[in-house]
Amino acid sequence: MKLQIDINCDLGESYGEFRVGNDAKIMPHITSANIACGFHAGDPMTMAQTVNLAKKNNVAIGAHPGYPDLLGFGRREIQLTLEEVKNYTIYQVSALQGFARTAGAGLQHVKPHGALYNTAVKDEKISKAVVESVKALDGNLIIFAPPKSVLAKLTVDAGLRVAYEFFADRAYNADGSLVSRKQPNAVIQEKRKVVERVIKMVKEGIVLAFNGEIVNLGEVHTICVHGDTPTAVELAETLKKGLMKSGIEVKPVSGFL
Repeated sequence: MKLQIDINCDLGESYGEFRVGNDAKIMPHITSANIACGFHAGDPMTMAQTVNLAKKNNVAIGAHPGYPDLLGFGRREIQLTLEEVKNYTIYQVSALQGFARTAGAGLQHVKPHGALYNTAVKDEKISKAVVESVKALDGNLIIFAPPKSVLAKLTVDAGLRVAYEFFADRAYNADGSLVSRKQPNAVIQEKRKVVERVIKMVKEGIVLAFNGEIVNLGEVHTICVHGDTPTAVELAETLKKGLMKSGIEVKPVSGFL
């Protein structure tokens, strides 16, 4: 059976006159787009433009909801009630659903952003709030989550599909969690190293941790490349070519999950 993998990227993170990343250039090299919904980044104009750009490039569309934290880019944990988490998630995902629908497209997935993602990965209550919100909107949506995480387990328990995610350009701790961005070398920018570790993950399910230990994450379905890193476009292009050269088919995750 041929190996298949999805490449996802966080996009649509510009806001007003503030520009983040280069969505137009990176879009041809990915297969799924996580589009910001206006809380941590993005705005209605950017959301509409990014949806249309994804459709033009045959890239699957996903919602990327986060904490209401424009100043902190959604990377700061905010203490919210479970009702707030539910309603903020519903608000953001349904907004992107509207833009997708008017563009003649649909949503493939939901991937929480930044601190909301990191909290949902380990906090059962927050994770449940996110999953219940997604299920209430559309039970066919796929949720992106790390392998063996609380978010992944609760997604399966709720009867939804989960796409196990691996971060191409982020260093890992020995317990399978991501190295904090506050630590040096948390983001990997060397293209050759990124491609090698991704291919190893797809074929063997393992990654070398920050301390040199081997971490077994098992099967993964989607690879994340961050669109706001300086080398993002080159990294995504090199990664896609490297995967295809090694015999791995690159396509939207809904095509094989």
